[in-house]
Amino acid sequence: MTGSTSGLDWPGLMRAGLCGLGLKPHDFWSLTPAELWLMLGPEAGEMPMDKTRLDELSRSFPDVGRELDIGADDG
Repeated sequence: MTGSTSGLDWPGLMRAGLCGLGLKPHDFWSLTPAELWLMLGPEAGEMPMDKTRLDELSRSFPDVGRELDIGADDG
């Protein structure tokens, strides 16, 4: 499954779930991405980053002193 720059590859995931696994649309949309990944098996590739890994990265690279001022006027 190849990802796009905007997130999950929904057309690819739908093909894998509906055509490859024979899921009905309701069943496909009831699954989490992790459940679909498990159903597809090892050939689906590596699991995307989960919350545990994100937490590890956040601890390793904290955003200390880098407050984001959304809507600030530079001029």
